[in-house]
Amino acid sequence: MPLQRRLPKRGFTPLTKVVFSLVNVKQLELFEDGAKITPVELAAKGIIKTSADNVKLLGNGSISKKIAITISKASQSAKEKIIAAGGSVEETL
Repeated sequence: MPLQRRLPKRGFTPLTKVVFSLVNVKQLELFEDGAKITPVELAAKGIIKTSADNVKLLGNGSISKKIAITISKASQSAKEKIIAAGGSVEETL
């Protein structure tokens, strides 16, 4: 059997890739005004699968509630929308 068929195929898939669960700003309207949101609360509402996931907040949609959210990453537009509504964003990654 030729050597290229005997060796494992790895390709260009990075072995240390970080995978994020994506959450849009419009999905945060499910929470009440003044809520403190973490990945545990997102998993409890069914927005992400497990609370162990890394979460990235994207700026699709709008929000009218004042919330405090603690997540792994957030896009600049999502931060601006939450701060404009009177809330706060804390990134842990």
